[in-house]
Amino acid sequence: MKKQKLVIIGGDAAGMSAASKVRRENKEIEIIVFEKSEYTSYSACGIPYFISGKISSSEKLIVRSPEQFKKKHNIDARILHEVLEVDTSNNRVLVKNSTEKTQFWENYDKLLIATGGKAYCPDVANRDANGIFGVSTLRSGIKIDSYIKDFNPKNAVIVGGGYIGLEMAEALLIRGLKVSLVNRSEEIMNTLDPDMGTLIHKAMKNLGVTIYSNEELKHFETEKDRISAVVTNKRTLKADLVILGMGTSPNTAFLKNSKIALSEKGAVKVARTQRTNIRNVWSAGDCAETFHLVSKKPFYVSLGTVANKTGVIAGKNIAGGKAVFPGVVGTAVCKICSYEVARTGLLEKELQKLNIEYVTTTIQSKTRAHYYPDAKDITVKLIADKKTGRLLGGQIVGEEGAAKRIDVLATALTNRLTLRNIIDLDLSYAPPFSPVWDPVQIAARKLISQLGK
Repeated sequence: MKKQKLVIIGGDAAGMSAASKVRRENKEIEIIVFEKSEYTSYSACGIPYFISGKISSSEKLIVRSPEQFKKKHNIDARILHEVLEVDTSNNRVLVKNSTEKTQFWENYDKLLIATGGKAYCPDVANRDANGIFGVSTLRSGIKIDSYIKDFNPKNAVIVGGGYIGLEMAEALLIRGLKVSLVNRSEEIMNTLDPDMGTLIHKAMKNLGVTIYSNEELKHFETEKDRISAVVTNKRTLKADLVILGMGTSPNTAFLKNSKIALSEKGAVKVARTQRTNIRNVWSAGDCAETFHLVSKKPFYVSLGTVANKTGVIAGKNIAGGKAVFPGVVGTAVCKICSYEVARTGLLEKELQKLNIEYVTTTIQSKTRAHYYPDAKDITVKLIADKKTGRLLGGQIVGEEGAAKRIDVLATALTNRLTLRNIIDLDLSYAPPFSPVWDPVQIAARKLISQLGK
């Protein structure tokens, strides 16, 4: 009997989680992974902390090398191999070997697409100039670190105020650069409601970041092919380093003629089993859609947690098992210096589009008992269904000890808990960790009073 062959496109979180799961379930199947960069199975989320110097070397972000995958798991992970085209009619992929500068077709019986996401940049002049970086791969992180060492830039401009923008602002401040941020909307962090985004805006200004709101990138200026300025619709900003922080888009352009269904945003459409519309093709990670448990609609999110989980689900099903990815509630967390930011569930603007009646409240509290040393400020916003009191979303901004409280709200959302359920939770208490009433419960008590329940 002919041995089956699984081809995986992409060798990071989703791809290698799937490959490892398949190998655990099936010792016989041939597994080939094509990864266009020099690295497999690394922590992309750690890149800003490597650039800041908090993590001393890029090697510490690598979980397993291609050699380790081959020796321990019999997985053939081929770095510097980029898939250019997928031919689902003939079960084959066109591969470019970047080292030998050759191309070849590789046949498959089963295929997993796990190509991740890429930093978004509009089609503006000079966007490929030296000194302009997205932050999505370990290679990009190493290039940024080398660029800072080689050229000693003084003025950094971050275009976009998302998670990467905040984390890279911290990294560059630590490296001694003057940091400016250009944001298209009034407040940064469009994954928060504007009233909570205002808190982040103030925090970043306190840290020394200059913020230009309501400004749109027009183009970049260069000198000798290197970035020299960022031009917006209002001003020209001197820059010798630019970070793209406008979000992530699915890395799926090579699937254009593959017959694999894509969403409007370019993400691969998948069932809850991670299978695509093509029988023997699956997709997982930052290139694929997932399902939002609150809105009950397809959802695109670029997060390492989701990539690893969906990779395992895909691997289980590719190996012949039966597994379903339940979905997500959109939980995310990040920090900039001493400030922590977290969110989960839906925003007010998303609920308005869904025509869901809701109520909301925002409270200010402390991360510890008010009398305990180093108690920090925390602001919690909750959103609940006006009719039932069911939690619909939550956002937290604060200092040390604030952000991980979002996990309580994420658990509540996943289990469809109401405000009353949250108030009744037996959460831990001791003065070094929390007030008697935890801030998330204080917010729930205030909001339920608005409902008269």
